[in-house]
Amino acid sequence: MAYQRYPSRYGQCDSFFVDCPDEGLYVQRATERERARNIAKMQQRVIQEDLSRMTREEYQEDILDHMEHMEGQTLPDVNSIDIQTEIQWFMRPYLLDFLVEAHAAFQLLPETLFLAVNLLDRYCSRRVVYKRHYQLVGCAALLIAAKYGDRKDRVPTVRELKSMCCSLYDDEMFTQMEWHVLQTLNWIIGHPTVDSFLQLALSEVEHDPEVEHMALYIAEIALFHKEFVSTRPSVLARSSLALARCILSRNQAKHSDWAGAYDPATVLNLSNHLYQPSQVLSRKYSVAQLSQVSLTVDEFLQRQAQIARRANAPPTPPASVHYEEPKPTTEAYLGPQTPQKHHYGGAVVNHGVLTPPITPDNDQFDGKCSGLIPRVYPTTPTPVPNVRHIQPQYYQNQYIHHVQ
Repeated sequence: MAYQRYPSRYGQCDSFFVDCPDEGLYVQRATERERARNIAKMQQRVIQEDLSRMTREEYQEDILDHMEHMEGQTLPDVNSIDIQTEIQWFMRPYLLDFLVEAHAAFQLLPETLFLAVNLLDRYCSRRVVYKRHYQLVGCAALLIAAKYGDRKDRVPTVRELKSMCCSLYDDEMFTQMEWHVLQTLNWIIGHPTVDSFLQLALSEVEHDPEVEHMALYIAEIALFHKEFVSTRPSVLARSSLALARCILSRNQAKHSDWAGAYDPATVLNLSNHLYQPSQVLSRKYSVAQLSQVSLTVDEFLQRQAQIARRANAPPTPPASVHYEEPKPTTEAYLGPQTPQKHHYGGAVVNHGVLTPPITPDNDQFDGKCSGLIPRVYPTTPTPVPNVRHIQPQYYQNQYIHHVQ
């Protein structure tokens, strides 16, 4: 519309608008300006990506050297965890199931889970931990890891963590434990995770989401086993990537590349633990957003078992001889199985500081939520209302420890 004045018997009137033939010209010019701004933004984005790539390539070797140095400085000590008086290795998978589901509930980054487990293990390497505080340490580690590298709007609150723990701990206990973990680790939080090295290896080739999800699935399976606790994340990342490419029939990286220098022994150990993964982890990676890699692994193992049965089948006997063919077995193929959770004994720790907070005088841990190991594992969850974006299955008593 264009503004025009028309005379009237009352004088000049400024309140009339009529259609102007030039209106289309104004709209066209506004559209052209908007298009030019969008083109300029795209050009700036391309320039930023080019500069970022050039800078990364220039300092990539220095970055990799620093990451490999830091991973050696921030590894937990398995021998120190062995001599814990109360917490045992068989408790660890149940706590990790809880952390995996909490991590998925808050939609945190993959590296946050690896960093949280590293903080948990490093703390247990330096402090005496009561079994009734084991879950509290895990929650504090997840909270610190989320604050360190994740989006601010996805960082869990103390109220949400308290609800997931069935109000087993007070608000002050989460804050106090968070501070104590940071003090114990001398505020050294930065740790090159498996995901960090994996992204570095994947940046050298064309992006393949299925390979990335498969490698992450294998790396998270390794979190549940003691033998990989002190393994360097760079070794785990390259070995997980090599095994993922093998399962998906992808071409392996060149031996001259950094990603191609994987450890065959670690790859073999990882393959031996694919048969009995955590049910929580298997459900997590069975969704389409993560390429359903857990189902792909199950199909791969079934095919390998069939091949092994055909290879080990006895020759067909003559028709005149009554011969009963033995039942096929996969034991010869499966090889070493995932070890069962043993009760490791431990010597008394002569040096160390007891983990705060001190348990209240009134025995509040003997109530309904008094255990970490689930009574029925896994079970159908019960919903809890009025909690931010957390699914109901993360609030049942199956995660609260009742190890006696």
